[in-house]
Amino acid sequence: MQTVTSPDAPHGVRQVEIGPERDGQRIDNALMTLLKGVPKSMIYRILRTGQVRVNGKRAKPDTRLAAGDMLRIPPVRVAEKVETKGPSAGMVSAITDSIIFEDKHFLAIDKATGIASHGGSGVSHGAIELLRAARPNEHIELVHRLDRDTSGVLVFAKTRAGLTGLQAAIRDGSVVKQYLCLMVGHPNKAKFSVNAPLLKSVLQGGERMVRVSDNGKPSLTFFQEMEQYPGGRLMQATLGTGRTHQIRVHAAHIGHPLAGDPKYGDKEINKGMKELGLNRLFLHASHMSFELDGRSYSFSAPMPDDLKDFLDVLAVKGNKIRRLLEKARAHLERTQQMAGKPTFHQ
Repeated sequence: MQTVTSPDAPHGVRQVEIGPERDGQRIDNALMTLLKGVPKSMIYRILRTGQVRVNGKRAKPDTRLAAGDMLRIPPVRVAEKVETKGPSAGMVSAITDSIIFEDKHFLAIDKATGIASHGGSGVSHGAIELLRAARPNEHIELVHRLDRDTSGVLVFAKTRAGLTGLQAAIRDGSVVKQYLCLMVGHPNKAKFSVNAPLLKSVLQGGERMVRVSDNGKPSLTFFQEMEQYPGGRLMQATLGTGRTHQIRVHAAHIGHPLAGDPKYGDKEINKGMKELGLNRLFLHASHMSFELDGRSYSFSAPMPDDLKDFLDVLAVKGNKIRRLLEKARAHLERTQQMAGKPTFHQ
């Protein structure tokens, strides 16, 4: 990648030629790297107002770059640089210890809850930054994302071929992604799917919210019961599509939100679960598999000890919150009726 200065360009405008390392990358993600110190809200503002152009044409946030493209970046005010410390040795060591697979193309970790996939929004060091600190001489890219509170399989690419190949497989739906989650209440079937379009919006503070909407993108999740507990069911959720917060919103949509979900869950039920020891969202990325260039890849991460310990407590003491759950059931049913009762499929 190189920056080309045009004598006709307004003062401060940069013309950047896209190199092969950014071929296929979304333009919003590229700008976050190219414009270090610029707030995310500002990046989306210059995109929304048409100030960013690719080969002379206005670009949307999801525009994908190609090698050889000319990217116009307007002058923007960079936030005053604050001296930040690098990640601690303990954090770097922990991320290294979490590696569950590595070859020449990919590196997979079992991400702990509380670790963001990448830095930003008040997070200095996400998993990608920690890996790059551990491997300063290697090229490592984040292929997909997990929410900060979600634990489990997270995959990185070490080569451009690995990055573009796996991202293409994710887009065409040929990657298997499975999660373990605890649904509040008792769904009336052990095996069903939720097919409800999801619409994503970004609030003024940058927080992402997702809701079921006819104007949203097609979204499909397959649920299967794994174990029964007082007040909840341990479910395996398999993604038919990969939308933001998909499992969480689909679970809430059918009246059975995920335990510990601060955004889409029930506050009173979460409070009861916390009294039994659940201090996080009960969602774990347990498995991911795909085929690429004739080779099969399969990564798995066991359920973390904190979630297993909570299930042990729930099995014994779950009846203590049964009354709380029954009290909330009426509210959940009213919410379900207002949203339109979904159809369950075998």
